[in-house]
This record gives sequence, C-alpha cells and structure tokens, in this order.
Amino acid sequence: MWLTRGPGYTSLEELTEDPIGRFGIIEGASPPSSPAAAAGGGGRPGEDASITIAGNVTTDNQSVTFDRRSLIINGRRKLLISASIHYPRSVPAMWPGLVQLAKEGGADAIETYVFWNGHERSPGNYYFGGRYDLVKFCKIVQQASMYLILRIGPFIAAEWNYGGVPVWLHYVPNTIFRTDSEPFKFYMQSFMTFIVNLMKKERLFLSQGGPIILSQVENEYGFYEAAYGEGGKRYASWAANMALSQKTGVPWIMCEQFDAPAEVIDTCNSFYCDQFTPISPNKPKIWTENWPGWFRTFGDSDPHRPPEDIAFSVARFFQKGGSVHNYYMYHGGTNFGRTSGGPFITTSYDYEAPIDEYGLARFPKWGHLKELHKAIKLFESALLNNEPVSLSLGLLQEADVYENASRGECAAFLSNADNKTDKVVVFRNMQYNLPAWSVSILPDCKNVVFNTAKVRSQTSTVEMIPSDLHFSSGSAHSRLKDLQWEVFMESAGIWGDADFTRKGFVDHINTTKDTTDYLWCTTSLFVDGDEESVINGSSTILQVESKGHVLHVFVNKLLQGEDFIFLFQC
Repeated sequence: MWLTRGPGYTSLEELTEDPIGRFGIIEGASPPSSPAAAAGGGGRPGEDASITIAGNVTTDNQSVTFDRRSLIINGRRKLLISASIHYPRSVPAMWPGLVQLAKEGGADAIETYVFWNGHERSPGNYYFGGRYDLVKFCKIVQQASMYLILRIGPFIAAEWNYGGVPVWLHYVPNTIFRTDSEPFKFYMQSFMTFIVNLMKKERLFLSQGGPIILSQVENEYGFYEAAYGEGGKRYASWAANMALSQKTGVPWIMCEQFDAPAEVIDTCNSFYCDQFTPISPNKPKIWTENWPGWFRTFGDSDPHRPPEDIAFSVARFFQKGGSVHNYYMYHGGTNFGRTSGGPFITTSYDYEAPIDEYGLARFPKWGHLKELHKAIKLFESALLNNEPVSLSLGLLQEADVYENASRGECAAFLSNADNKTDKVVVFRNMQYNLPAWSVSILPDCKNVVFNTAKVRSQTSTVEMIPSDLHFSSGSAHSRLKDLQWEVFMESAGIWGDADFTRKGFVDHINTTKDTTDYLWCTTSLFVDGDEESVINGSSTILQVESKGHVLHVFVNKLLQGEDFIFLFQC
C-alpha cells in the first residue's frame, strides 16, 4: 500500500486499496476487541492521588491518565508488562503467533518503534505494505486484547539504518539532524502528524477504543542534548510540545530525557532501573528498555544475559515502585536487506530475547520470566495502592512491604544484592534463604512463591545442524524442490558504470546516496627497482587515514589485509 500526503500535509489519501481487506482475519482468533474493554484487575486510584490528565477529551469514558504511582486506564491502576516486537523485523505471517506467544508469556502490551525511512521513502510518499503494514500489526495486537506502546520517534536508533531517518533528508539544504533546525523539524513534524492521523483514522488510540496507551517522541535524546548546546534544549522542548499538540488522548513519553516537561513522562533504558526516579514526583516509574540480551556484531562473540539476572532486575524494579516494564527485545527478529544500522550489526537481530529470531520460545528464559510475571500479578492491587515500607535485613539485604490492613492486603519483596554469597534473613519472625543476587516474592507476606535465582522452567538448547531435505507430496514441499542456489562472484575493484575520478577519499553517504554498503577506491603505484623495500626485501607499509568503519586492501586484485580501526596500516 502506498499513501501520499495532500497539500499542507494534513490529509490522508489512499492511492491503492487491498481488495480483500488489508487487515485480514486471524485464524482461530476472537473478534477484534479493545483491551480496554477486556482488561480487569488493578485497583482504583487512591483518593489523595494527584492525577495528571494527558491529551484531549476522550470518548466513552476510555482514557489513559497517570500519577506518581502508575498509569490509570479507564479509571483503574494498571501494572504492565510489555514486550518489544518490531513489525519490519519479522514477516507478517509471524505477527499473530509472536503476539500470542508474548501474551502467553505474561505480557500485557506490545511495544514497537515506527520506522520513518521504511515508510517515507521519498518526501511525501508513504509505503505501508508487506512488513511495513503498521496498521495491520496494530490491529493484530488489538485482536489479542493487548495494549500497544507506539514509539514514533521518529529518530529511533534501534540498530536500524540511519537511526530510522530517511537518507533523502540528508540532502535537504540547511538540514541538521536532531537540533533546532527548521528543515529537520518541518519533516519530523510532518511525519509525526501523518502517523498520528493514520492511527486516529483507524481508531487505534485507547481514547478511541483502540490499543495504544502510550506514544513516544524522540529517543534517548538526553544523552546528546548537551552536545547541541542551546539548540538542543530548544529542540527537546519543541519536540515535546509538538507531540502534545497532536492531542492523541494518551500520554507521551520521552526515554532518557532529563528535562521532559510536566505533561510528558521521562523513562529509563538500562540493564537495571530499580534506582531510577522520574524528574517529577507526579510521574510514574516506567522502564522502556530492559535488555534481556544484546545485538550481535560481526567478529564478536554472542552476548549472553542469564534469565536469573533478567528476573532479578525486573523484580527489583517493581520492588522499588515501578509500574510499567518493557523488554527490549522480547522478539528481535531479522534485519532484512540493508536495514541493519552499524557498524557491523549482523543480519540476525535475535537479541537473545525470550522469543528467538524464528519465533520459538527460548527456554529457560521465556518460561522463567513467565513465572515471574505470574507471581507479580498476584498482588497487583497491593503494589499499586499502598506505599512501600523498606526494612533493612542486612548489609545488602532488604525487604519492601506493601500493606493495607483494612483491605487485608500484604505483599513483600525480599532481596539479596550480594552477588557472591547466599544469605539467611529474618522477616516477621520467620527465616528465609536468599540466594546471591536474588529476590523472593511473598504475595501474602509469608509464603515465597518465586525466587529469581531458582529456575524451574524447562531447559532446552537449540542447535542448527545440516540435514538433507525430505520432500512430501504437499504443494509447499513441491515448490521447495524447485529452489536452486545461485552464486554471484564479485570481482575486486570498480565495476559497472558508476566510477569517477577524484583526488583523495570521498564521503560514503554523499557518494553512494545509501544505495550500497561498499565504496571502492583504486589507485596505481609503481615500485621501481631501486626502492628500499625491493633492495632490502623489507615489507611495504600502506598507511591510510580514514574515519571509515572498515577497510579492505587489495594489491593486484589479491586481498592483502583488512582492519576495523580508523588508522589503517598493512
């Protein structure tokens, strides 16, 4: 599907329509329903709560507000577990299964970025087909009766090519990315408005009965704002206010934004966010990125984060007053084509996530976290409607108790932050064994239902092994038999008709317009017989000063060396 903007960038004109309905029907799924209508649990906001209302007037009493303790959805406090799944990093046929597996793992919400350069491939012309069918993805989440967190950005980083910004914007005169630059702000606002209007048109915000409960503008800009000086401060303020002016009826978030205005929730991205505190006492504690693994890079070993440590970080976050937690990633998927950002990011974006690149549950990680989510949800009301009382149980051991005697609520977290030594602690006249670097969860302040260091989930190891294909009589297998490998041998040096002559090196992006990852530079050197290296038999040294990520050197079309540093020498 291609969409285009009308004059003024305020209208939506559909150029082509899917004759069979682009949203389709999920086999075996229940009719589309709003998670707002299906959700229960949680609890009512306290009478003394200071609630900040976000967005414009809502309809049918469907609303998302917040105060210092939690999001309040349709008048009820909600403790939320969210799972990142990026729609372009998986094929659409996988989306229903991925969403369902996340839900079975205990997730209440799905989180995704919006990929600007995948949608606006040239100014004003939009693409929403195939893996970029954002509306279809949102509606699959809605059909699963789950919430959605939409991180529009539109700069997203995400180990994605150019951070999600279209390369054509690089060539708009006087454009400077992510600062108080009028051309950049114009195109950023145009894209943001287009996406918001598309979501409104499809009634996808919770204020309209849809699944979207939060939207994000920008991405981790707080880390870079100071480098832009006053222009950075003006841009951050402009971005927040521009987002608020969209009037979506749901709150806006800005991750790692240390000067977010009162109406925008600043959030945490890290391996651990239990010590994070929002910049305003009227904002809830939200963790937008908990990294259960890491992305892979060519030449390096695969990163690994044990499920015990992930569970510890999540339990500590809720122990210390957290209310919304998101795994980045819950399913990483694949960087198709040339979409991987860099340098050296692999095609696989598996991320060692709870759901692997192929859509399979990764054990014991998926199972261990599922049990954690079940344990925390046992006392959601107690967590969100009571102030914690912290008790020291030792040098690195503590308890946080959420109790209301009049309502018969009492829940506790017992934690041991010593990463080497198991401890025995006494809590309310009872002894508890706390393994090193672990949290025990007591939904009734007495009985331990879960400890983060004790993995009881099934364990399995996936190994790729060569195998002969055995075909059945099915049509799919018949098509497989017709597949043939094709090999294209690339020759060293320039080939084709895109060559030109220039003195010195040239900038990669400006030269290739991001149409290729490779740029050949050739030169001729003649070595006379009286050269010192020829006479003495010593090695010839080639020194190249470059800010390129990697250089390969060929002499007479034979590879002589390669390196990944800015000063190349061979």
